[in-house]
Amino acid sequence: MKVTIIGAGNVGATCADVIAYRGIASEIALVDIAEGYAEGKAMDIMQCASTTGFNTVVKGSTNDYSITANSDVVVITSGIPRKPGMTREELIGTNAGVVKSVIEQALAVSPKAIFIVVTNPLDTMAYAALKITGLDRNRVIGMGGALDSSRFRYFLSQKLGKPINDIQGMVIGGHGDTTMLPLMRLATYKGIPVNDILSVEEQEEVVKQTMVGGATLTKLLGTSAWYGPGAAVASVVDSILNDQKRLIPCSVLLEGEYGHNGLFIGVPCIIGRNGVEEIVDVKLNQQEAEKFASSVNAIVETNSELTKFLG
Repeated sequence: MKVTIIGAGNVGATCADVIAYRGIASEIALVDIAEGYAEGKAMDIMQCASTTGFNTVVKGSTNDYSITANSDVVVITSGIPRKPGMTREELIGTNAGVVKSVIEQALAVSPKAIFIVVTNPLDTMAYAALKITGLDRNRVIGMGGALDSSRFRYFLSQKLGKPINDIQGMVIGGHGDTTMLPLMRLATYKGIPVNDILSVEEQEEVVKQTMVGGATLTKLLGTSAWYGPGAAVASVVDSILNDQKRLIPCSVLLEGEYGHNGLFIGVPCIIGRNGVEEIVDVKLNQQEAEKFASSVNAIVETNSELTKFLG
């Protein structure tokens, strides 16, 4: 199995690192626009092989997509973060252009690949990827809910004082501080509803912490996080390549599910060898449905900016 990661920055390199260490793929191709950057990251990861025992082969290239040929999965992390003074329109325009360029080059040599989009604004960039390629919706996945859900489980574990792997919880909606929807009503600790353990005030605090989880890390680190995002992407890749059919919240194209149509947004999905194999219909209560609809409206507004750049 072969994975290509376009963008060898912190998130892309961490994703490659996790995939290699866990033996998820036999080969990884790293591509970056910066001269020598992907080659250096690939060499650095490969020099860990003898001490950590993995057998994955990691190769790097500066904008040479020939090394990505016949990839089963292509991960797109390339793009720029929003900078001070930059408008949302400018960010969308720049990153839409980046996504268009890299996805067309990757698809030309890996026509059967499944694409995972990490570039922000994530839901809109995943939508752009689908519009650019015309691929079936099961082959374009936005990685958002996987990361947001892992943060939700972390904050729940901290509040409960319990092991994180004993806790289940998911986040749906948009991948943004104001658009995500942590489903506290469905969160459990070893099968026990979290609602039965935490007070309303404690639950509200966990939800708030989850929704600003990325911003909190950016404030602490001075830049966007990478360990959590990189590992979240690797988990989606793992479920695809090894046909695990795990239930993972991902940003996918809705075609009537949840009462909405024609946009990418985070919902629980079964992820397997064919990409998105099923969208799981979680019955939302009225309050949750209203918040989800609000998230939809925000994404639709952001998507409207795409027409200026993609037509």
